[in-house]
Amino acid sequence: MSALSTAAGAVHILDREAAFTELAKRINALPGGRPTVALSGGSTPKAFYAWAVATGALSPETLARVEWHVSDERCVPLASEESNFGNASRGMLDALGVADSLRKPWPVGQAPQEAADVYEKSWQTPARSKLYDLCILGLGDDSHIASLWPQCPLIANDQGRFFAATEWPGRGWRLTITATGLAQCDAVVVLVAGSTKAPALKAVCSGPLDVARHPGQVLRKIASRVTWIADADSARLL
Repeated sequence: MSALSTAAGAVHILDREAAFTELAKRINALPGGRPTVALSGGSTPKAFYAWAVATGALSPETLARVEWHVSDERCVPLASEESNFGNASRGMLDALGVADSLRKPWPVGQAPQEAADVYEKSWQTPARSKLYDLCILGLGDDSHIASLWPQCPLIANDQGRFFAATEWPGRGWRLTITATGLAQCDAVVVLVAGSTKAPALKAVCSGPLDVARHPGQVLRKIASRVTWIADADSARLL
């Protein structure tokens, strides 16, 4: 599989079937024990969920040992169609019979700041020496990743937190991994699809450094651990 080397990591240009196959391969290949995977919101992850259910691409061994999270979440009940973890459950985890003990949603029943505190504390145990083994992200048309939006105060100073709450103007409160948290992940995979994402992908991977305007550029600090899986339309400007 060929790749383009960029300031924000390697970019692999694949069609949807190949992209999903590659992602499933990486999940299945995670080391033994209780590896952790953070899923993402958006239409492409939803399509991956349906594909994974239809193809059986995730092995029984994987489904019996991987612990599932989401990298960011809206402050809504899990039953909401806007819930990232709720969509992952309905679209994939339920159908594949993933045990409740392996599902780790954000505590959205609490106030945003309290939810971020509780979730962060859940990682501060001797058994957890790092964050996610694999963090799956998407890229917005505005270059946002997770819920780090353009001009988000967390970009300039996340106070060393791995996870935080942030109020996205016009979109409400979000719970999100921070740049500091991303630096503690073993690997990051960013799924990108569609021609509308092409300017953002170019800005993040090869544009002038302006992290406040293009939050995805925070991944440049950990580029050796970042893989972009992009379709031809989204990669057309690289």
